[in-house]
Amino acid sequence: MEEPLNITRQDFINRLRSFKDKQLIKVVTGIRRCGKSTLLAQWQKILLNEGVEQKQIVFINFEDYEFKELLDKDVFYNYVKMRIIPEKRMYLFFDEIQRVEHFEEVVDSFFINPLLDIYITGSNSQILSGELATYLSGRYVEIQMQPFSFREFSDALGMQENLSSAYRKYQETGSFPYTLFLDKSSVPEYLSGLFNTILIKDIVSRKRIADVSMLQSVTEFIFDNIGLEVSSKKIADTMTSNGRKIDSRMVENYLSALCETFIAYKVKRYNIKGKEYLKSLEKYYVADIALRSALLGKKSMDAGHILENIVYLELLRRRYKVYVGKYDDAEVDFVAMNEEGNTYFQVSATVREESTLERELRPLKAIKDNYPKVLLTLDDDPAADYEGIKRINALDWLIKNEK
Repeated sequence: MEEPLNITRQDFINRLRSFKDKQLIKVVTGIRRCGKSTLLAQWQKILLNEGVEQKQIVFINFEDYEFKELLDKDVFYNYVKMRIIPEKRMYLFFDEIQRVEHFEEVVDSFFINPLLDIYITGSNSQILSGELATYLSGRYVEIQMQPFSFREFSDALGMQENLSSAYRKYQETGSFPYTLFLDKSSVPEYLSGLFNTILIKDIVSRKRIADVSMLQSVTEFIFDNIGLEVSSKKIADTMTSNGRKIDSRMVENYLSALCETFIAYKVKRYNIKGKEYLKSLEKYYVADIALRSALLGKKSMDAGHILENIVYLELLRRRYKVYVGKYDDAEVDFVAMNEEGNTYFQVSATVREESTLERELRPLKAIKDNYPKVLLTLDDDPAADYEGIKRINALDWLIKNEK
C-alpha cells in the first residue's frame, strides 16, 4: 500500500491546475478528513517539481498547534507579509482557515496583489457565506471535495478487475482515504472518532449547541432515513412521540448545521413538468455509507438506498447540480443538471423482476423531453435500451471517469 500522499486525487489536481496563477482564490471545501490537506500537499509537491522554489510557498495549517498564535488575524497577516518576496510569484496555502476569526479581511488584502496565488481550505460551507461573500464576491472559485469515489477507491486497492468485491469493501470500509491504511476492525473506531470530532468541534462549539444528545438523535434519524422524504416537522413529531420533545425550528437548525459541515446533504425536489423548484419534503444523503454504520451499528439498510446514496455523491463529484425529480405523481430519483442540460437517473439494486423493471421505467417514460434517461442497477447483465432509456450496470458507471 502506498503512502497517503501518493494516492493522487487527479480530478482535483486537474481543477487546481486549471486555475493556477489566475487571480481567483481557490477555496477547497469538504468534510473533515476527506483529503483537503493532502490535496494541498500534493499540489505543492507538483509546483516544486515544476520549478517553483520552496521560498515561493507559504503554508499554514491552522489546526497545527505550531501556528496557534496565527489564529489572531493581525498576527496571521504580519506572518505572511514578512515571507512574501517582492516582485516574485508566491503561492499561499491556508488550511482550515475558518478557525481564524475575520480571516476574510486578511485574504482580501493579499488578493489585491496579482502575484499572490491563494489556496484556502475549510471544513464548513459557511466560509463561503456572510463576510467572505461580501469581501470576495466574484473573486473566488469553490472546489467542493468529497472522500474517495468508488473509482479512486478501486484504483487505490488495485481492485479494478473485481468490482463486486471492491463495492462490498467500499461499503464496509468507507470512502475516507485514511481507512485504507487501517485494519478492518479499526475502521468503526476511526469513523466514530471522526464523527464525534465533527459533531463537537464543527457543530456544537461553533453553533453553541447545549443539547448534544438531541443533536445526535437528529443525526441518527437522518442517517437512518437516507433517500426517504423527510421534513423538519416530521422529525420533530417522531422524536416528540418517542419522548424527546423538540420543535421543528430547532430540528431545522440542526439539519442546517449537519449540511454546513458536509456530513449530510439536503436534496431539494424539482418539478420536471413545471420546471420549478419545490420547497417541501426534501431527501437527505450522507457523506459516507460506512460512517452511517459506525453511528448506527449493523442496522440493516436497503441495498437500493445504499446505491442511491453512492450515486448521488458521484453526481456531485461530476459537478452536477442534483435534485429529486417530480413528474405528475411519479418520482425520478435524480435530476442531474449541468451546462449541457439535464440527465434523469433511476437507481435500483435489481430490476430482474418484470414488475420492478416496469416500476422503475415508468417515471422515465413519462418524461417527454429528449434529455438522456438512465437506469442504474447492480444486476450483472448486459446493458439494455428501453425506448431510449439506457439500463447500465452501476459499478461500470461509477468506475468511468466522465461527466
